[in-house]
This record gives sequence, C-alpha cells and structure tokens, in this order.
Amino acid sequence: MTLTVLSERDEVQVEPYRAPSSLDEALTGSPYVGYAYSYPHKTAYAPLAPPRPLREVWAKEPTDAIFLYAHIPFCEMRCGFCNLFTQVRPRDFDSLQDRYLDALSEQAARVLDAVEPQRAARFAVGGGTPTQLSAKQLERLYGIASRFGVDASTYTIIETSPDTATTDKLEILRGHGVNRVSMGVQSFDQAELAAAGRPTSVESGRAAIERIRAVGFPTLNLDLIYGIDGQTVASFLHSIEEALQYEPQELFLYPLYVRERTGLGRRARAWTDGRLEQYRAARARLLDAGYEQISMRFFRRRDAETPPGDYSCQADGMIGLGCGARSYTRSLHYSEEWAVGKNDVRGIIEQWIARDGTDFEFAWHGAEVPVAEQQRRFVIQSLLHREGLSLAAYTARFGTQAQEDVAELGELLSSPAVTRTGDTLSLTEAGLERSDAIGPYLYSKTTRGRSEAYTVR
Repeated sequence: MTLTVLSERDEVQVEPYRAPSSLDEALTGSPYVGYAYSYPHKTAYAPLAPPRPLREVWAKEPTDAIFLYAHIPFCEMRCGFCNLFTQVRPRDFDSLQDRYLDALSEQAARVLDAVEPQRAARFAVGGGTPTQLSAKQLERLYGIASRFGVDASTYTIIETSPDTATTDKLEILRGHGVNRVSMGVQSFDQAELAAAGRPTSVESGRAAIERIRAVGFPTLNLDLIYGIDGQTVASFLHSIEEALQYEPQELFLYPLYVRERTGLGRRARAWTDGRLEQYRAARARLLDAGYEQISMRFFRRRDAETPPGDYSCQADGMIGLGCGARSYTRSLHYSEEWAVGKNDVRGIIEQWIARDGTDFEFAWHGAEVPVAEQQRRFVIQSLLHREGLSLAAYTARFGTQAQEDVAELGELLSSPAVTRTGDTLSLTEAGLERSDAIGPYLYSKTTRGRSEAYTVR
C-alpha cells in the first residue's frame, strides 16, 4: 500500500469531522480529519447522569504531579478559523472578567477541598487569550493558582496575542516565573492574515515578539498556519524565514481547518488545498535550521531546554479551572459544554458564573474512559509523538499486549506509516504527516460515533 498526496481543488468549504473507516482511507484519503491531541475528543462528551462528585472521581488518582490548567475564555477578536470556546470582547468586558474570576476563585476552593492535590508539577493558562485580562486581573489569577502550590519554581506556560502582549503584563508573567510564552502569529503576510480572517497586522506581531524577547522568557513558541486561501509554498516559507529570525525555541505549524460555526466556515467558496505540500517544504526547512520534529505540528530547536520530566500526560491527571477547561483522570474526562457560536458561548459562561458553590464539587459533563479507552488513548498519544509507542511501557501499564488490545496496530505495522525498532512502534515520515487521519482511525467505534453525531452549537 502506498500513501497518496491530497492536492486538488476542494469544493467542500466546511470540513465536517468523520474518522476514517479503514486503514486504506486513513492512508490514501484526506490527511486532514482532526487533531487528535486529546482522546476522547470533546465532541464525544455528554451530560453525566447523575453528576459525579469530584471527591469520588479523584479518590484513587495520584495527585503528586498534577497538571493545573486555567481557561480564560476571552479574546479581542475571533479569527476566521477559530472554533475555540471563547467570548469576543463584549461591552461589559471588565465586569464580566471580574465576575468570571470571582467564580474561578470559588471553583478553586471547592476543587482543592475535594481533590486535595499534593502539588502542581506544571501550570498552563490558555483560552481564548489569557492576556486579555488586565494586569490587576492577571495578578489575581496567579493568587488563585498559588493555592495549588504554583510558584516561581513551577513550570508554567501561557498563551498571548500580538495586541495584548503588553510590556506591563509580560513583566508580571515573568515575575511569576512563566517559562514559556506561546503566541499565534499565523502568518507574516498581511494578505494571508486577512484571508484567514485574522484582524491584526504583521507589524503588531513583530512588535509583540520583540517585547516578549526583551522581557526574557526562557522559551518562545510561535504558531504558524498553512493552507490559507491564496497561500503558496513560497509564501509559507517566507513566514518560516521571518519566524526563524527571532530564533524561537519552539514552532508549531498548524494546518488550516475550516470548521462549522467559524467565520471561514460561513464563506461559500472553493479553495485549493496545498497543505501537504506546504507542510513538507516547511518541515525540510526547519530540520535544516536545527530544529527537531516532536510531532506533526511541534518543532523544537535542538539546543532548547526541555520541560522537567516529572509529569506524564499518559499517566498523570489534569485539573482544569474555568469555564471551558477540561479535567482528566484515568477513568473520567470532564468539562463544561463546548460551543462556538457567540450567544451559546456567552450563555454557558453566564450559567457557570451563576452556579452555586457546591455545584463546583461535581463533574456535570464529560466522558467515561473505561480501560479499553484508556488503552487506545495511550496508543494514540504515544504513536503520534516522536518517541513512539513503547510496547514494554504499555504492558507495564495495562498488563496486556498492545497489538491484541488495539487490533488496528497490526494493520498499521504492515503499512508504510509505521516502523518498529526493538519494542517501539513509531510513525515514519510518511505516517507522521498523516497524524490527523491515523489518530482518528484509531478511535473506538463508540467514540467516533459520538463525535460524528455531535452538533456544534
């Protein structure tokens, strides 16, 4: 079996989620099905009946190396490609953010009492755009996080945007020990930013990078998007070259997805899909520039420091704070409902803010993760990462054989997408570029059925 290239005129503007039903489809159909960064996907979540008390959910979970995540669902704009849970700046923005932090503080108190985590090994703040918060509100956010043991020694990452990465906020973040700042530049071509529905300027992005560098964060990550309408291999490589001038420790390259309820999704026009060709050219350039590829999207400079190794997303839990945050235990993933539409997002946020404090002691919406799904999660997350799937580590974790538990692995091994070295299965270069199809191919029938039946609000 050979892997084919997708590079034709695509007359379907919105790309609905549908997992490949066969290995052949995963390897010869569109490489772009869905980003399998979490399993099960949020579209597989549903109301939990009855709601699950957090004290019971976390009773048998290790809490000595928790990943703490805080979600700030506010942005100055919603880009045309964005389907994140976020609220664009409303008229009552300042008071809304204050009320949101009030609820976040109450939730933190209730979660601390129910879960009793020993320490937060890592702390991440995402959104939305966390730096939409004022300087005073950012200080308040870190006060809340400090209750979980977050301090200047905690490995901390935060997302920002060109227009909100002001020097005063950046200095607050650095003062609290933030190690990694991630910013979505998306493109250094003004016409491409406009085509992607991103109402900011190239100059704003450049100025923000200079401010971030001046404050002195150890790690700078820049996000770029390929597949924008009108973008070419040459123009995407131009953005790569501009990014390299700033010597970022990390670069994430995201293929453009056109999803339901987004700005681009409402544009009724065809487009030329050059994503795979652009990805290949950029990958070659980054490897030549001294970067190593960690996953399909993630490239890290070979001389960059790596995060401390005392947290493993394969085994350790994550506590999510805030409306839109997800929390993970081994057997239950939970969050609030997800929406994209402006009114739906605002309604969910308002309901969350208005909750009685005791409501924060329960998981209301999520997905049970029985052992069979835990096994698939382990396989998917390992295989889509550079280190690959260690069969020995899998057996040590579950006491069984990965090939027997996940039959699709046997098929993959007979394809050009996977190679085996000792007891480790890894994606080949041809397989890695199809991560967004191979990941969903490994989803269980139950999970893919739930996701495909999901209606985006």
